[in-house]
Amino acid sequence: MSTLSRTLGNLRKIGLKEYWHQLNYIGDTKAGTLVGIDKFGNKFYENNVDELPLRTRWVDYAKHDFDAAHIEPLWHSWISYAIDTPPTQDPIVQQTANRHWASQEHIPNRTFSRAAFKTYNTTKPKIEAWKPFAAPR
Repeated sequence: MSTLSRTLGNLRKIGLKEYWHQLNYIGDTKAGTLVGIDKFGNKFYENNVDELPLRTRWVDYAKHDFDAAHIEPLWHSWISYAIDTPPTQDPIVQQTANRHWASQEHIPNRTFSRAAFKTYNTTKPKIEAWKPFAAPR
């Protein structure tokens, strides 16, 4: 949660429309610079001045499902502080920008759904459950 002075300052910096959008979707107000947009339309922001440590980077999802699988791998490593330079400023990424083998549409995360991967084992278990046996009288 933010203080009243920080909230009013962010309202002045970002405007009423963006202020209301952030309150509805991320529950907090943040003002920062747009660092880049990935191919799915997610917008990535950074503010190293006014925010707390490890709260300086955030994403505004294009589709508001709020799933980390909606972020490209390079942007995910930037937003989780694994790398310092965003993918738009990384020279190695600029050289290999044309990845024809990469998927062009989003592949959803199927965990906790019926389409989730489940292992199948055909070997006999070493330990079997006890089955009670009652002898007839």
